[in-house]
Amino acid sequence: MEVNIQSLHFDASTQLIEFINKKVGKLDQYVESGVAAEVTLRLVKSEEKTNKEASLKLLVPEGELFASKQSDTFEEAVVLAVDAIIKQIGRYKEKKQTELSKKN
Repeated sequence: MEVNIQSLHFDASTQLIEFINKKVGKLDQYVESGVAAEVTLRLVKSEEKTNKEASLKLLVPEGELFASKQSDTFEEAVVLAVDAIIKQIGRYKEKKQTELSKKN
């Protein structure tokens, strides 16, 4: 899976990039190969501790799935976004199965 990572207004560390590639790469086991993922990291101007946001867009054959999560670390935000995408993949597959069964 191709993973594009963009960090807005800061430089992401090599460790963070490797972490993201590892976590997002696990989505391969849930979807067909050949899909791509885009991760955008940004610091949210907020007085709260949870000022780090990770947005994850997963490109699938019939469209895209999207999740955006905030946390006090980028790693935790990425994990939360990946978990949200996994739930969306389940719904996406159910919908696809329903459409196929209606055609037959």
